[in-house]
Amino acid sequence: MKKVLMLASVASMINQFNMPNIHLLQEMGCEVHVACNFKEGSTCSDEKVLEIKRDLEELGIPYYQIDFSRNVFRLDRAVKAYFQTVHLLKQQRFDFIHCHSPIGGMIGRLAGHAAGTKVMYTAHGFHFFKGAPKRYWMFIYPIEKFCSKYTDMLLTINQEDYHRALAKFHAKRTEYIPGVGIDVAKLQSVSVDVEEKRKELGIPEDAFLVLSVGEVNDNKNHETVIKAFAKAEIPNSFYLICGKGAKTEELKELCKKLGVEEQVKFLGFRSDAKQICNCADVFAFPSKREGLGLSALEAMAAGIPLLTSNVHGINDYSINGKSGYNCAPLDVEGFAKAMRKLYEMPKEREQMGRRNKEQVWRFDIHRVDEIMRKLYSSM
Repeated sequence: MKKVLMLASVASMINQFNMPNIHLLQEMGCEVHVACNFKEGSTCSDEKVLEIKRDLEELGIPYYQIDFSRNVFRLDRAVKAYFQTVHLLKQQRFDFIHCHSPIGGMIGRLAGHAAGTKVMYTAHGFHFFKGAPKRYWMFIYPIEKFCSKYTDMLLTINQEDYHRALAKFHAKRTEYIPGVGIDVAKLQSVSVDVEEKRKELGIPEDAFLVLSVGEVNDNKNHETVIKAFAKAEIPNSFYLICGKGAKTEELKELCKKLGVEEQVKFLGFRSDAKQICNCADVFAFPSKREGLGLSALEAMAAGIPLLTSNVHGINDYSINGKSGYNCAPLDVEGFAKAMRKLYEMPKEREQMGRRNKEQVWRFDIHRVDEIMRKLYSSM
C-alpha cells in the first residue's frame, strides 16, 4: 500500500481540485493524507472549511495544518511552511507527495528533495504565459524552472504550459492532463425550473441573463464585463456574479457610477451555482490568467455560449465564433460588441450551446481519472 500526501496551499484548493484524486487514490488502495492551510487564505467560507475537514474525517484521511501564505513575498511564512512540511515528510515517510498551487508546489518540491520523497506537481496554470506581465516572467518563471529539477512528474493542464515545460524545464517526466475533470453527465442532468429560479433571483423570465462564477478578485476581471455590460445597453438585461472576494465593494461602486446597479447582482458564494447556470443565456469568463477554468467548462456542459478572454488555458476550449466569443482581457469594446451580438442572435447562441455540450466531453472526469490512474501507478 502506497502512502501519499496531497499538499496544497489552502483548503479551498483541496475542495475544488483535489477531492477526485483523493477518491481515486483511495480506490487504488493508497493511504492518503492531506496538508494545507485550513486557517486562512481559502476562497470558501469558514463553514465550508469545517465541512471539508468532516469529509476528510469520514474518509479516514489524516490532515495537517501547514501555515502557507498566498503572498509569494512573505518569505518568513514560506520558510516556516517549508520546515513544517519537511518535518511532516520525515515523520510520516510518504511514498510520494502530490502538490498543488505555486506556493504549495515550490515548498512541496523543495521539502521533498530535503526529505528524499518523490514529488508529483500539478501546475494549475503557470503565472507566466504569452502576454503575462513581465514581473511574472522575471520572478515566478525562474523559481518554477529551478524547482523543476526536483520534480519527478510535472503535470500541466493546458497546451501552452505543457509545451513550454517540455521544452524549457527539467522535470524527470512532463505530462498533459485535460484539467482536473468535470462530471459532464451529472452536469448535463441538472434539473431546474428556470422560471421559478429566475423569480427567486429577481430576474424576469424574458430577460437576457449574463452569468459569471468565480472569486471576486482582480484576476477574474469582472470589472471588464461590468463596463462592457453597461456599454452594450441591452434592454431588459441582467448580469449575475456568483462568488465572494475583496473587490466586491469596489465593483458595486463601479456599477453605481455606470448606472447599472439595479441590473448587476452580486450573489456571493452560491451552492446552487450550477442551477443558476442553467438559467443563463451567456456565461462570461474574462480572466486575465487562467490555468483552464472549471466554471467555464461547467457552463459548456450546461449548453450555454461563452464570452471569455483569449488567454492561456481558456484558449484550449474557447474558440472564437464556435464556443462563443473571446476578446483580449481588457477590451471593453470587444466584450460589449460580442455581448450585443449574442443577444441579437438567439439561434447562433443555441448552436454554440449545442456545440459546447459536445466538445466539453474532452474534459470529462472519467477520462481524467483514467489518465491519473496510470500516472499514479507509475510513481
